[in-house]
Amino acid sequence: MTMKLLLLVAVVEVACLVSGILSFGSETLSELSFLENDVVSTARPSSSSQPLMVDLTLIQGADSKGAVCLDGTVPGYHLDRGFGSGADSWLIHLEGGGWCNTIRNCVYRKNTRRGSSKYMENQIPFTGILSNKPEENPDFFNWNRVKLRYCDGASFSGDSEDESAQLQFRGQKIWLAAMEELMSKGMQKADQALLSGCSAGGLASIIHCDEFRSLFPKSSKVKCLSDGGFFLDVMDVSGGRTLRTLFGGVVQLQELQKNLPKSCLDQLDPTSCFFPQNMIEHVETPLFLLNAAYDVWQVQASLAPPSADRLGSWNECKSNHANCSSSQMQFLQDFRNQMLSDIKDFSSSSQTGLFINSCFAHCQSERQETWFADDSPLIEDKPIAVAIGDWYFDREVVKAIDCAYPCDNSCHNLVFNFK
Repeated sequence: MTMKLLLLVAVVEVACLVSGILSFGSETLSELSFLENDVVSTARPSSSSQPLMVDLTLIQGADSKGAVCLDGTVPGYHLDRGFGSGADSWLIHLEGGGWCNTIRNCVYRKNTRRGSSKYMENQIPFTGILSNKPEENPDFFNWNRVKLRYCDGASFSGDSEDESAQLQFRGQKIWLAAMEELMSKGMQKADQALLSGCSAGGLASIIHCDEFRSLFPKSSKVKCLSDGGFFLDVMDVSGGRTLRTLFGGVVQLQELQKNLPKSCLDQLDPTSCFFPQNMIEHVETPLFLLNAAYDVWQVQASLAPPSADRLGSWNECKSNHANCSSSQMQFLQDFRNQMLSDIKDFSSSSQTGLFINSCFAHCQSERQETWFADDSPLIEDKPIAVAIGDWYFDREVVKAIDCAYPCDNSCHNLVFNFK
């Protein structure tokens, strides 16, 4: 099987983004945070069939509960109803798209679909874990499938405001309003439920996992999945901690300490408790971590951002891993080793699940070609969709950890061209 390379050609939006990063340094990191996900999502789907398009539903009356996007508009979601054996099963997928850590970045963000429902698409395709086709999504195709849109900039966890900048940081209230709305739509009868999310949404699925579990009776099977959400608190190539700086800004600006696990806050500072490596031990509900060992978002925005690599010596490596020098590849191997070290205790629990593949990727549950296709990524001949299904339905214990790069020839590695 040949290794798959997805060439992502930067469109005008991304070209402008890169120049913004060069101009403003780390302050525009959060812009990369949400626009990079858009670039990844432009990859060509492998299936020839047209994906299901699902309408946007706004949560009417959410504003009366203070549950609003950055600009004060009401939040929204996309729901495709389940059928047959899945009529009383629910999958809630939290959209990703980075964070905003300064007033300036949040003001910029509130004029995009990441900060206002005014700019959200009226329809979006449901692919991968959201697909309604059994040949694309074997275990969850007939469930009630929901994508909750992300417009607060803090992983559905903030609770504050800035009146002078006309910014509302109400992620926690959005989460609560959305759950209340979906319970009224039939989720209160769920006998099976899965909370999933990608990137910043994958982090949110960890934060809200136990809250989600508490919505249902003990007799319901409830689990959580974090895809591309295991962000590490590690040093960047200059010896700084770019992501810790970003997360610290988000935590302080949006007052996340109000909604992070108290058991973690009793031991560590709020910024540390926003990092999954410090949070997962406090999650009691069964949790699955799906992550690329060489997560391209973290390589680009955390390990070697322009602010830490002012001479651009990492540019070629960041755009294509095949261009990395031996010392750069060793730095990336050290990153993988740190990830494996941080999940060691987590993996020892019988109720947790893992799929850590040695790919240069990010968010693999949403894209059809990485979720479940003829040539999708494998660990020990098992694709991601089957691994997660086996874990959710207790068919098998799933602790899939890939060998180190370059041993895996099934990867769909992302290659960026910012010309």
